Order: sequence, then structure tokens, then C-alpha cells
Amino acid sequence: MTPELKEEPREKPGEEGQKAGPERAFKAARRSASSRRVPLRVRLRRNRGRIARRLLAAFLLLLALLVGAVVVAYKLTVIPEPHPDTVVQSTVFLDGKGAYLGRRGPVDRQEVPLSQVPRYVQDAVIAAENRSFRTDSGVSPKALVRAVGAALTGGERQGGSTITQQYVKNALLSPEQTLSRKAREALIALKLDRTRSKDEILEGYLNTVYFGRGAAGIQSAARNYFDVDTKDLTVSQGAALAAIINLPSYYEKAGSDPKVTATLQRRWEWVLDAMAGSGSITAKQRAEARFPAFRFYPPGATDGQRQYLIDVAAKEAAHRLGISEDQLARGGYTVRTTFDLPLQDSTAEQVKGLKSAKGGVRLHTAVVGIEPGDGAVRVLYGGSDYARQPFNDAVSGAVEAGEAMTPLADRPFGAPLAGFQKTAAPTPLKLTSAYAAVAADGMYAEPYTVARITRDGRTVYSAHPDRHRVLPEKAARAAAAPVPGGVRTTPSGGPPANLFTAGAGGGITRRTVWTVAYDDRLTLTVALFADKPGEKKDTTVPAQLPTSPSPTEFTEQTATQLWGRLR
Repeated sequence: MTPELKEEPREKPGEEGQKAGPERAFKAARRSASSRRVPLRVRLRRNRGRIARRLLAAFLLLLALLVGAVVVAYKLTVIPEPHPDTVVQSTVFLDGKGAYLGRRGPVDRQEVPLSQVPRYVQDAVIAAENRSFRTDSGVSPKALVRAVGAALTGGERQGGSTITQQYVKNALLSPEQTLSRKAREALIALKLDRTRSKDEILEGYLNTVYFGRGAAGIQSAARNYFDVDTKDLTVSQGAALAAIINLPSYYEKAGSDPKVTATLQRRWEWVLDAMAGSGSITAKQRAEARFPAFRFYPPGATDGQRQYLIDVAAKEAAHRLGISEDQLARGGYTVRTTFDLPLQDSTAEQVKGLKSAKGGVRLHTAVVGIEPGDGAVRVLYGGSDYARQPFNDAVSGAVEAGEAMTPLADRPFGAPLAGFQKTAAPTPLKLTSAYAAVAADGMYAEPYTVARITRDGRTVYSAHPDRHRVLPEKAARAAAAPVPGGVRTTPSGGPPANLFTAGAGGGITRRTVWTVAYDDRLTLTVALFADKPGEKKDTTVPAQLPTSPSPTEFTEQTATQLWGRLR
């Protein structure tokens, strides 16, 4: 039986058209709606209030996050300890009257309390570097913005930091120029300004800021530029140092380079004008200000020659304090020596004209001056060029005495000079100390070069002459009697009471010449000798002195001219 097939229903005519109609109507409606859509600018205008509120909310949220981050960072910020290099101080050496002699140490820096910095010097630095220092928050927003912009664009390093920021950068942080370090610098500066007084910050800044000429801090700068202590700076000198801070490596040549000097003078005038404008100085002080004279830079030959003196004094000072010379150099001590600097410089000037002889013969001069009965060493010339010959001929050189020992022969010297008169080649220092005992009627005083040592304003050592009677008075007077053919006696009160010249050898075979001059004020010896290269490498052997110029005339002239400069 065949299954019955059903016929599919057929669409009636017109049904297809009826079905397509709604679809076309829907599409037409969509096109109509699209044509009526509101433009974007219109919609933005209609919704600008809502958009502005959303943007403001987002900005405020971001600002709150930033402020919160800054607050948290500020709370977590710890003011670091100063760098070791910024707390290390050098040891300064002065002559017997307080004139600057030189220093020892890794940095040229000595701290001074703010009370020793004249107010006008403080105001000069503030006028030059940060005029709002006394009232600002420790941070310059403009400088921060410039620094951030430079860091982001790779531009030039920007300045304009406050004194507080400079102090943080110089003493508390590393010197790299990065955005993170700049941000940390600002946070520390803010905290420093809120936890320490302005005077504390200014004192720290003045003791660490670099002034050129190797000077870190105001005290070293005052000495290196003007040869005075900070407390003795004038208004003009203080303004000049303040002007130098901006470009120390350039301005350090002031006084020796005319162009640099003229440029600094213009900046100096700008600083003074600012001080007068703020009332830090009076109109009269401004009108009377004169551009100061500077110490010559770089140092001259006499400055280099002073290293012989510092060597001897540093060794003695370390021994007196029971510390090493390295500890002394880093300790911030002030060592007042016994040296007479004008007399020392005069000695160097007189001796520098002595030329070496032919044939590789080199002439040496040693000059020693000791105060009889006290032992204070006033003059100690041990060589002409410390860089070439650090060996001190006056202290360590063995010079053949010859007839220079004749007045001391057969004298009953006691300790510590017992048997000294038999020494064939004494050091100039030792021979001078023996004649100083004769000048003091037989009272020997141990030579010393350190009179006083201070640290942080406290005296930690004072010298006391170490005296010993080494000769009876009668024997001492006999030793001071004229030596036949060698002594010239002159009235006391002017030239030396006793002066004689002697030595080893004679005529063309003369090997050494000594001139000894003494009275109760000073015992002075001038020794002239010569050497030449030995057969072995880096050795020398004694040589004969040249006959021209006359060795005896040279030593006698040197001694009498130096004596004429006393008092």
C-alpha cells in the first residue's frame, strides 16, 4: 500500500509582499532615527556639567593620592647623618703670632660656630644665595619645577636651590643629579627646616659649602683668600666670599687673573647692593666698601717651602698628643707653632739666589734659629724645594763641623749634651741647641716647635720648656769667648754679641762653612755644604764648596741680614 503524499502548502498570491512590508518599514525607521541623532558637540554641551564633575572628582582623587603619598613619604623620611667626608676636618698650623702656615688632612676644612661668623658675613651669604632663607620653608618650588623639567627633557642642570637644599645636597646626600634624589632632597629639606633652627642650618651650610682653592667651609676660605680667621672678616671680604659660592672653581683665581677678578667684582657689588637694600648694612658701609685684595693663587714658592716646617711640627704634635700623624691630620686641631713666619720667609728669599755649582755639585743651606733658655725654634730652613727634596737638612742632615766645634771643645757638658763636642758631623739643629745653651749661661733647653694645640676651642696641649743645666756658668762664658781667627764680637742690643764663621777644610778644599751668631735673644746658625752624585744609583757623597761666590761671605751675610730683621 503506497503511503499518501501530502502536498506542501503554497503561499497565496500577495503574501510575500505582505511579509516584506514590515521589514522595509523597520529599516526606514532606523534611517529616520539616524538622521535625527544629536551631534557630539551638542551632546557634550548638554552634558558638560556632568563631565566636569567627573573630571574634577578624578583630579581631586589623583591629588589626594599624591598628597597622601607625599605625606607618607615625609613621615617615613629620616634625616641622614652627614657624609664622612663632610665631617672630617683638617689640622691647621699657625706661626708663633697666629699667622696661617699651612694644613694637613684629606680636606681643607675646619668648623667654626655661627657665633664666630660676623652677622654681616651671614647676611652676605643669604643675599647671594637665598634671600628668603630666614622665612622660607626650606624648599624652592620654582627650582623643583625647573629640576623636574630638566630631568624629564635631559636639559642642563638647574640651580636656584635654597640654602637648606644646598646643605642637604652637599652634606647629607650623594651628588648625582637624578629625579629621585631631587625629590628626596626636597623632603629632607622640608623636614630639616621644621626640626632645626635656621641658625643650625646656616652653621652647617657655612661649614660645608665649597669656596674654591680647596677650601670647604668659611674658615678655610677666610684663610685661603685673605689669610684671616672668619671672625676677622670685613664686610667687603665677607661679600666677596659670598659671591664666590656661585662659581668657586672659576672665582678661585681672583686676585691673580684680571678677567676673573673683574667678573667677581661685579658680582661683589651686586651682593653689597642687596645687603644695603635689605638693611643688612648701612648706606655708609656700602659707600665705604672697597673691593678686597686676595692672596695670590696658586701658592708661591715660599708656601711650598713651609712644608718642611709642617713636617717637623706635625711629628712633634702627634707625639705630644699620643696619636698618629694621620689621626692628627683628620682631627681638626689647631697647632700654634714657635716659628717666626716673616723671618722664615726672609730666609727663603735670601737663600733662593744661591746657584748649584758645576760638575753636578749641589749646594745645601740649613738655617736654624733657637731662643736661648727656652728652646723655641724660630727659624728652620731645611731645603729650597720640598717637592724635589722632602729631606730636611736642618733637622736630619749630618754636616761636618770642623772648627765650628772649637768653642765647645773640652767643655764639661752634662746630659743631654754629654760628649756632643766630639761629634764630627752634627745636625744643624743640634749644634744650634748647644750654642743656645752657651748663650743661656749653660742652661740647655730642649728644642721644640709646638707651643700650643687646641681643638674645638679647648687647649689640649701647652708647651713647657724642658731645661737642664749642662754647663757651669763659668764654663759657658769661657765657651762664649772669642775664637782666634774666627770670632767677631759686637755690642749687645743691636747685632749679635757673638758671631763667628768656621768649618771643615780651607781654601779650595773647603767642605763646609758654619756661621754662628748668638746673644740672649736668639742663637742662629747658617750652614753651607755640598754633595754630588755617588757611584751607586740614588746616592750622594760630600763635595768641595765652590770658591765663587765666597762661601764664608754668603753665610755671614745671610746671618747678619736675618739678625737685622729681629724685632
